[in-house]
Amino acid sequence: MILDDVGKFEKADKMLREARKGYEIAFKQEHLHTRKGQCGRAPLSWAAGNGYNTVVDQLLTKDSMDSNLKDSQSGRTPLSWAARNGHEAVVKLLLATGQVEIDSNDREGRTPLSWAAENGHEAVFKLLLATGQAEVDSKDWWARTPLSWAARNGHEAVVKLLLAIGQAEVDSKDYWSRTPLSWTAEKGHEAVVKLLLATGQVEVDSKDREGWTPLSWAAQNGHEAVVKLLLGTGQAEVDSKDGKGRTPLSLATRNEHKAVVKLLNKYIN
Repeated sequence: MILDDVGKFEKADKMLREARKGYEIAFKQEHLHTRKGQCGRAPLSWAAGNGYNTVVDQLLTKDSMDSNLKDSQSGRTPLSWAARNGHEAVVKLLLATGQVEIDSNDREGRTPLSWAAENGHEAVFKLLLATGQAEVDSKDWWARTPLSWAARNGHEAVVKLLLAIGQAEVDSKDYWSRTPLSWTAEKGHEAVVKLLLATGQVEVDSKDREGWTPLSWAAQNGHEAVVKLLLGTGQAEVDSKDGKGRTPLSLATRNEHKAVVKLLNKYIN
């Protein structure tokens, strides 16, 4: 218990010191508009990314404040940082200015909406969508969409929103020729797999660059529930081979996923 208390104290002390630092940086007039500090981030960017809404609010009152200033390393704007980290109050403040670029791309080609989707920040995601200026199916450098990121990380609520809008390409392929179904099958997100299959718009047996199907990924990682869902569609080839001749069964066998092996054998025999 004592060690736990010490750990909590140190964490709280660190947060307090960071907050003080934020205020000190933010209100030194000579540094307000410069790319100062770690990762070349200006005070507004730093405050937005850390959720210091009071600091953000004060900085936005400065007439010459550039609310779209990108940091020098990642190329992210304050809105991008706030969306990435799920700071709803800060996002509201930035949007209220009417001056922020909603769909600004960073150096990875990622938009604020893309970051909010990846990290499952539903409230922020809704705020960005409500502007009517966020491209729902934007692609980053790896050709990954917000749906691809949300599906990979199992963010069911965000996936539901994207599917309900009807503007997202459900079976979009990225640089590795992987679809949202492929990513979520690999991670074992049963609820998201169900949502994607229910659209009737996914190629269940789609192969990526390595020749792996969603079933291959699910079998490799022992996700029995996902394997059942994919096999249940009647569209997944049980004996599908990748570029090295490996099948879902051989992948499951290699990793000793006995329940999956047993399941696949039923469909083979």
